Amino acid sequence: MRRHEGRGVSRRTMLRRAGTGIGLAALGAGAWGCGPAEEPGVAAPSAPEGTPSGTPAAGGDSFTAPPPGTAPEPLWQQRTAKGTLGMDALAVAGDVVLVSNDPLVGRDAATGAERWRREEVAVPGARMLVRGGTLYLASAQYDGDVVGLDPATGRETWRSRLGRRFSQPRPIAADEHRVYVLAGILEKDFRVERNVVAAIDTSTGKVAWQELRDAGTQEYGIAADAVGRYLVYTDYKENVTVRSTDTGRQLWTKKIGRSNSGRLAVHDGLVIVADAGRLRAFALADGAEKWSLASEEFTRFHGIGVLDGVLYAADSGHVVRAVDPSTGKESWRTEALLDVAYPGQFAKVGGTLYAATELDDKGGILAFDARNGKLRWRYNDGSKALDQWYVAAAGTRLMALHGERLTALPAV
Repeated sequence: MRRHEGRGVSRRTMLRRAGTGIGLAALGAGAWGCGPAEEPGVAAPSAPEGTPSGTPAAGGDSFTAPPPGTAPEPLWQQRTAKGTLGMDALAVAGDVVLVSNDPLVGRDAATGAERWRREEVAVPGARMLVRGGTLYLASAQYDGDVVGLDPATGRETWRSRLGRRFSQPRPIAADEHRVYVLAGILEKDFRVERNVVAAIDTSTGKVAWQELRDAGTQEYGIAADAVGRYLVYTDYKENVTVRSTDTGRQLWTKKIGRSNSGRLAVHDGLVIVADAGRLRAFALADGAEKWSLASEEFTRFHGIGVLDGVLYAADSGHVVRAVDPSTGKESWRTEALLDVAYPGQFAKVGGTLYAATELDDKGGILAFDARNGKLRWRYNDGSKALDQWYVAAAGTRLMALHGERLTALPAV
C-alpha cells in the first residue's frame, strides 16, 4: 500500500479535465421552485463572517434555547470557495467539518478555525465519503486512483493501486474492508463506452472485484450504501440494484417509476427509495417489496433518511412525515410548509429533527420536535443566495452549508 502525498498537477489542468464531470454532477442536485415570501420574524439575523455570535452555556457544549419560534444565533460563520455541488457536499468527521471544494479545508467544528488546507486534492462537488476515520476521494490528479485522507490533519494516509485501468473512479460507498467505486473502462483509443462497479480492498489498495454494468448505464446521479453483505444503489436510469459486497455479483435489480438520484435509506434488511408519489421498501436479500406508502395526489417524495430508527420523508407538497421504516406506518406528519421549499436532507440531535431545504433563498434549516413534527424554528442566513442547503450534526452543534457560507448553529 502506498502512503505518500502524490504528484502535483496544475489547477488549470485539473479544471480543464474536470469540467465535464462537474457539469454532470450538478444535474444530481436537482432544481426546484421556491415558495412565496418568508414568514416574518422567523429567520435569525446573520453574524459577521468569521466571528462567533452565539453564547454557549456553562461547560461550552450546551446552549441556552432561544424563545419558542425563534431561531438560535449562529456560533460562527465562514466563507467557502465556489463550486459546492452534490448531495454530500458537507461532512463532519469527529470535531472537523469539511466542505467539498478546492481548496479542501478542514475546520474546527467548535470555533470555525481552519485546521488544515490542501490545494488540488478534491474536485468541487465530489462526494465526502468518511468511513473508519478516513475521508475517501477520487484522486484530483486524474491518475485512476482513489485516495484516503486523515480528516483531522488533511494528510494523505492511503492510496489505491489501480494504475490507469479506470477512468475517473468515484467512490460511492465504503465499509470496514472495502471502498466501492464507479469508473469508466478506458479503451486503447482513450474512449470510455462502458463502466464498472468495483470494490477496492482498503488493506492492499487493490481491486477485490469488478463487474461490468449494463450498456447505457451512467456513472452519475448515484445514491449508494454498503451494509453487511449488500451494496445497494440507485441511478438516473430508474433502477435500484443490489450486489454482493463479497463477490460483486448482482443479486437483483428493479425498475422504479422515475429517476432516483436522491438519497436512499437502509434499515433492518430493507432499502427504502422515493419512487415518485410512493415510498417503497424492498428486502435487500431478494428484492421483495415489503411495503409502500403513498403521498397526496399530485405530489412526489424527495428527501428521505432514517435517523434513530425512524424514517423521515419530505414531499413536493411541503409536508414532512415520520414513518416506521419496518412497516411503513406513519406516526406523524407536519402541516404543509408552503412558504419555503421542501426539505432534501435531515439530521437529528436529541429530540429535535433538523431539515435542510432544497433550492430556495427563503428556505434554510428547519427544526421540528421529533415527537410530533411541530415546527420549532427556522433559520435563514439572510444571504438571499438561491442555493441548496445542507445540514450535518457535529455533537451539540449543527453545520449548515448554503452557497458560499458555512454556519455553525447550536443544536437547540
